[in-house]
Amino acid sequence: MDDEAAGEARRGLLEVIALHPADAERAQLGGADRLEVVGTMDHDGLSPEPALIGRIARVTDLSIRVMLRLRDGFSTDGGEAVRLKGLAESYLEVGADGLVLGFLNGHTEIDADVITEVIGDLACGWTFHRAVDACISPDRAWRELRRLPRLDQVLTAGSARGVEDGLDDLLRRAEQDQFARQVIMAGGGLRAEHVPWLAQAGVRAFHIGSSARPTGSWKAYVDADLVRSWRNLINDAVRRAENAGEVSGPAGSP
Repeated sequence: MDDEAAGEARRGLLEVIALHPADAERAQLGGADRLEVVGTMDHDGLSPEPALIGRIARVTDLSIRVMLRLRDGFSTDGGEAVRLKGLAESYLEVGADGLVLGFLNGHTEIDADVITEVIGDLACGWTFHRAVDACISPDRAWRELRRLPRLDQVLTAGSARGVEDGLDDLLRRAEQDQFARQVIMAGGGLRAEHVPWLAQAGVRAFHIGSSARPTGSWKAYVDADLVRSWRNLINDAVRRAENAGEVSGPAGSP
C-alpha cells in the first residue's frame, strides 16, 4: 500500500448537513467528505427544492446526498411515493449523487415495498436515515436493511433519543455484525467523546448537523473551523483504531 492509499485507509467519512450553498462551501473548506442537503430542519429534516441542489452543486465538488421526505414522521403513501420518485430523479439531474430516505409501515417496521418503489432503477447509492432508530425491533430492521437495493449507508444513533443513549447498542452492533460495521454512519446527537469508541468498534462514517454551527444554532451557517475540528478528531480516532488493529487483530470493545 502506497502512502496515499495508507492515508485514505486512516480517514473516516465525515458528512455535514447543508441548508445553503454557503454551508456547502464552508463544509468543504473544513474538510468534509459529503453533504446531506435538506430544505428545512423542521420535523428533523424535509426535502429541498431541486433548484437548491443545483446551486449547491455549482459551489462545491463534495458528494451530495439529498433528503427525500415530505412530511413529519416516517410513513408515506402511494400518491406521495410517485412524487418522491419524481423528486429523486430531479435531484440526480441537477447534481446530487445520492439520496437519504427511509419509510416505516404502520407496525413501525421498514416498509421495503415503498422504499423499493421509490428507489426503482435509480442508479445511485443512498442512506437509510434515522427512521431505523424508531423501528419496534432493531434486529429485525437490520435484517431487512440487508435486502434493500443499493443501500450503502445507515444513519443511526442506536436509539431514537440519540447517540448518548444508543452508544452501547451501536458499539455492540458494529462489533458483532460485519454488514452493520460497513454501513453504519453514526449521527444524531453525536459528541466528540463518542468518536474514539465508535472508531475502535469499526465505525468509519460520522454525521454532524448543529455541531458544525456556532452555538449549535440552525440559524447560523456551517463553520469551517468547527468542521475541521471534527475532521481532525475523526482522522485521529480512525488512525489510532487501525494502528491498534494492526497489533491486536480486528477491533473489539474499546
